[in-house]
Amino acid sequence: MTIDPKNTTILNEFYIKKDKMFRFLAVLTIASMAGLQTWRTLFNNFAVEVAHLEGNHIGMIQSVREIPGFLALLAIFIILIIREHRLSGLSIFTMGFGVAITGFFPSYTGLIFTTLIMSFGFHYYETTNQSLTLQYFDQQTSPWVFGKLRSYAAATNIGIGIVIFAMTAVLSYLQIYLALGLVIAATGIWGLSQNPTRKDIVPQRKKMILRKKYWLYYFLTFMAGARRQIFIAFAVFLLVKKFEYSLQEVTILFVVNNAINFFLAPQIGKAIIRYGERKVLSLEYGTLIAVFIAYAYVDSKWIITLLYIIDHIVFNFSIAIRTYFQKIGDPRDIAPSMAVGFTINHIAAVVIPAVGGIVWMVDYKIPFLAGAVMSLISLIAVQLIRIQKGRPGGLPF
Repeated sequence: MTIDPKNTTILNEFYIKKDKMFRFLAVLTIASMAGLQTWRTLFNNFAVEVAHLEGNHIGMIQSVREIPGFLALLAIFIILIIREHRLSGLSIFTMGFGVAITGFFPSYTGLIFTTLIMSFGFHYYETTNQSLTLQYFDQQTSPWVFGKLRSYAAATNIGIGIVIFAMTAVLSYLQIYLALGLVIAATGIWGLSQNPTRKDIVPQRKKMILRKKYWLYYFLTFMAGARRQIFIAFAVFLLVKKFEYSLQEVTILFVVNNAINFFLAPQIGKAIIRYGERKVLSLEYGTLIAVFIAYAYVDSKWIITLLYIIDHIVFNFSIAIRTYFQKIGDPRDIAPSMAVGFTINHIAAVVIPAVGGIVWMVDYKIPFLAGAVMSLISLIAVQLIRIQKGRPGGLPF
């Protein structure tokens, strides 16, 4: 069944929500974000108050947390043994298990151990999530699906924050970690019991793929990872260090950001469908040039708050990098290329925080000005995007 792409969006939204793979990914995405948000919300207080760790320990654990992302390409070899959707369920179970046992290991080595387990689950699910979305939803629907899943993730972040706030009044850290971790692990077991696949999907190559024709996808993926690390490592730190944001103010800002993304993320997916990857990514990087320069020089607390919100919104535009690959890549290369891309994205995670921290001590403006330069380079690169007519649009059912 083929429909004019201009008219597919509303129809697709109706049918996609009834699709087994969409429901499967939606449930597991909610579980994944619940696990990550639980870990992020409790980690610093647990590490200081219970494990009695210092700043150098925290930094090392945060670096260890990125190792599984760097090793995401190993997922290619795991799907030689089990099917990709099974790996999704297993990853969520692993993440839940890592969260559940965290409270039992209140030490430096214990937190490294549990963080690694949690992080392997999270990163391997994200790899399979991207891959399955591109395999099961065509070019006219995958951007909307990515946007909708991000919308669910934003709502989950708000919900888990409220749940943890309520639980801290009556439960210990160990009990909170255990309760929420077991719920997430149970969701992973549910995922393992499901079979949302269809027989008409193109079989995937089960080996590492690196192709010259995908160089622009690799480059944009790497630059997106570098930009993400500057945002994660230094944006909030700037708010606290220079503008003296309180814990309550930071928490409110996170809630506001997630509320905005809940509504905007699906619209960003629709914008990619309507205007194409080049225009959307151009808007992202053009905006980021201004945002990063402003981070370096703005002295107004209200303006810097607005900049942070804008930064958080345009972060969602990066899904256009994946949908760009869907339009240029061999359908058989999706799974291995998403795994390789995830590893490339995380190369920057190993380098940027450490190097950025050193140059911050010289002048806090340097990391942000570097981010502006990287955004300019990315803006130039996305002008090279050229997409030929690929598979016809329409409903994937």
